Order: sequence, then C-alpha cells, then structure tokens
Amino acid sequence: MDRRVSVITLGVADLERAARFYEALGWQRAPGPDGEGIVAFNLLGQTLCLYPRDKLAEDIGVPEGQLVPGAATVTLAHNVRSRDDVAPILAAAEAAGGKVLKPAQDVFWGGYHGYFADPDGHFWEVACNPFSPLGAEGAFQWGGEAS
Repeated sequence: MDRRVSVITLGVADLERAARFYEALGWQRAPGPDGEGIVAFNLLGQTLCLYPRDKLAEDIGVPEGQLVPGAATVTLAHNVRSRDDVAPILAAAEAAGGKVLKPAQDVFWGGYHGYFADPDGHFWEVACNPFSPLGAEGAFQWGGEAS
C-alpha cells in the first residue's frame, strides 16, 4: 500500500451549509456530476469531500447513530507558512459560521497554532510548524523533507 491519503470525507448534517462554510474560507468546489449528493474540494495532493451523514452511514454499512458528529478523536490540520497566517484563518472560519475553540497561541512543541470547529463539529487545527516548513508548492511534509 502506498503512503497516501487521497480523500478525506466528512459526514455532515446539512450538505449545502457545510459547503458554504468551506467556500467562505476561499475553497472552490471541484467539478463533478450534478446530483451526486457529495461536494468535493481539491487540495494539494488530496480531496476533501462532504457527504450527508446518513448517506455516509449507509455507504459504510453501519447505523447512522454509530457515526459520532464532531468526534474528538480526529483532527484535521491546515499548516501555514507563518505564525502571522494563523489568526486570520481562525477569524475567517468564525466569520463563515465555525467556532474558534482555541485562539492563536504559542504551543509547547515550539510552533504556533489554534483550533476551530466547522458547523458540523469537525475539529481543525491551523498551525505554523517551524520544524516542518511547507514546500515551494505549499505541500506539507513532516520534518520538512519529501519522502
């Protein structure tokens, strides 16, 4: 198996509300067939998909109640080039309907970060990691080296 995560799918309560949130952050919907019931945003080397929670449960083959909205066991991280980039992204997330959970601040490991939750409760970290700078095209690599 190659070392790759190709698609991250978030189960959401209201597909259009969730899509508007990410669009308000400046993301653009990826082209796809109309009426597909899924919204996709192409990222650097990955795609973030939004899918109605009930349809996701059906697709997985589990009862919807088994999908825990906003489960604190997973966080998504958006790394930035500079610590000055963290607070404006948190503010944009809040303006788009998200909730800032932890304002921008220094963190024990030597970086700078904050957290927000999207309208469905998915946790996002916005971080500047001086030990893992972004590549020229914006790709993140742990330790700053391509592997």
